[in-house]
Amino acid sequence: MAIRNIVKKGDEILNKRCKEVKEINSRVLELLDDMKETMYESGNGVGLAAPQVGILKRIVIIDVGDGLMELINPVIIESEGEQIEVEGCLSVPGVYGKVKRPQRVVVEYLNRDGEKVQAEGTELKAICICHELDHLDGVLFDEKVIEFVECESE
Repeated sequence: MAIRNIVKKGDEILNKRCKEVKEINSRVLELLDDMKETMYESGNGVGLAAPQVGILKRIVIIDVGDGLMELINPVIIESEGEQIEVEGCLSVPGVYGKVKRPQRVVVEYLNRDGEKVQAEGTELKAICICHELDHLDGVLFDEKVIEFVECESE
């Protein structure tokens, strides 16, 4: 495993749509492991998408405190409700803002074993799923901010 550099806003890769993963091979598994180490090393990230480490693949990892999720080719298949919460992003350091997201989502994806699975996210997990999947389509959270806010040190 290796810690990868997190791409910052201004790098054009963050505005590109990612490609679907056709085969789960050793390179994909290595990327998942590296992303996990990179996110945990960052100290304050709860999710990381492959383009944030310079790879245009539809891969996301999430850990909001209830265990690591590894999502390959994720798609939101259901959403409901509404919540507005403050978000930040490892690729947009020091910027925070209120964003409107669904209260609940169901996401379908492949796990590292290539099995198609579904997971439900509510509250913070729903926010994180939506935020990270936006990265896969080249959308940064600050493009959806309703109101920017000041936050104490990161």
